[in-house]
Order: sequence, then C-alpha cells, then structure tokens
Amino acid sequence: MAFTLEQLRGFVAVADELHFGRAAARLAMTQPPLSRQIQKLERAVGAQLLERDNRRVALTAAGEVFLVEARRLLTLADGAPELARRVSSGSSGLLRIGFTAASTYGLLGQLLNELARELPDVDVDLSELVTREQVAGLRAGELDLGLARPTVDQQAFGSRLLHREALCVAAPLGSPLLALGRPVEADDLAGEAVVMHSPTRARYFYDLVVGAVPTASENAVHTVGQVLTMLWLVAAGRGIAFVPESAARLPIEGVGLVRLRTPVPQPVELHLLWSRDTTNPAVWRALEVLEALAEL
Repeated sequence: MAFTLEQLRGFVAVADELHFGRAAARLAMTQPPLSRQIQKLERAVGAQLLERDNRRVALTAAGEVFLVEARRLLTLADGAPELARRVSSGSSGLLRIGFTAASTYGLLGQLLNELARELPDVDVDLSELVTREQVAGLRAGELDLGLARPTVDQQAFGSRLLHREALCVAAPLGSPLLALGRPVEADDLAGEAVVMHSPTRARYFYDLVVGAVPTASENAVHTVGQVLTMLWLVAAGRGIAFVPESAARLPIEGVGLVRLRTPVPQPVELHLLWSRDTTNPAVWRALEVLEALAEL
C-alpha cells in the first residue's frame, strides 16, 4: 500500500505540534480526517509512528526515523515543479562537454568560468577527447557540447568559431630553426625528422600540416594524437613537431617554438560544436551565455 503526500504533510504537522487539534488547525482541516490520514499512513508504512492517548502525542522510535525521510520527501516534492521549470528553461540541469587537450591551454577555463557565473545551477561533466571522438559522442547523444576542430557535417552539427591561432614548429633548443629570426618556411624543413599528427586520431592537424609542409608526412618518425606527447618527443630529440601557438603555455624544458609561415596567418581553429537535434535545453542557454566568447 502506498502513502500520499497529504498523509506525509499530516504526519509532519502532528509531529511538529504533538497535538492533533493544533495540527488540524495548521492544515485548515478538522481533527477526524487528520486522524484517519495518520492511521492510513501507519498501515502503508507497516509501523506505528505515533503514540497517542487523551493526554499526549509522542513519536515512536520508528516515527522519529520516518519523520526525517518524510521531511526530505516533501522538500523534494515541493521543489520538483520549480526544478522542472528550471530544467525546461535551461537554467538548471547537466551539460556534458568534450574538449581537446589543446583547448585546455587557455579557452576551456574561461568558458567554464562564464558558465559557472551565468548558469550556476547547471552541472558540467568534462571529457577529454580528440575531435573525432567528440563528433561520435555528439552524434550518439553522449555529449552536449564539444570544444573541437571544425567538422564538415554542417547538417548534423551546429558550429561556432571560438578561437584562431598560428601554427608553430616545436624544435629542440639549439636547433637552427629557432635562430632564423623569422617564421619558418616549408623549405627550411627539408630533411627534418618529424613527430607527426596521426592521420586517424588527429586528422584536422594532419591535413593542416600536410597542406603547409607537403614533405612532413614523408619525414615522420612517429605519429601521435596529442600535442603534449609531441612536445615530450621533441624534448627527447626525436624530431620537430607542428603545434598550435597556445602550446607555448606548456613550457617543456628543452623545447622552443617558432611560427610556421602558412597561407592563412592563423589557420588553427577551435569551434564550439553541438548536435542540431539536441533536446537538452541547457545547450541553448549555454550557447547564449557563450556568445561573447565567439569570434564570429
């Protein structure tokens, strides 16, 4: 047998007042129906909650324990409509955000601070994923937003440019490339061993680098998917690497950065991605909040 919220409210009122008459007045009802509510509640719970006689009303041990849970259930029930309204409006709920490792070098923290300030009741769950994994997560409904490289599927995904930056060459300290006094050009890199972006896990950077330095893939000694791994391999003397300018915020001992001359001065783009079919209202509120961060 189930109990009702009215029965819980009646029990809490009696537990507070320890008097059926005062509790009934508080609830704007008469005493007999209140007594019947308590009896039905005790049958539903399967335990005596109150000791009562003509002189006094007292909570039993079971009643003391049940009172705590009754108050909690009433608080949840009373707050549920407002919570539903907040979730429906996007001002409360959960945002699952994927991000590339490179986005953490500056923009991710700024984005999270903006969300925390404007949408304090929206919880954020973070996942570090390469762009391909983020796209798959958005498509499967496992992510709500992505901080990733641009995607070509404009029908399935909305996209907003957040940041542009230069592409740089990371080289071991002492490399002649760092002493040129100008941006590095493709011809300067002939014969250089390259720690290359993976054509599967980091396709965006792979295509960007090959477009600027056609020989890069031919000279690859390693292929990896993360910028930090590249920098460590450069520090170990395994070769040069092509990294976004923001990688300068990761000072790896023994590694220097110099700009690569590219047809577009700042070819590296970071986008905010979302599924156009999302049913999460918090996504649309977040996009409004983050409008100021976008460069377009």
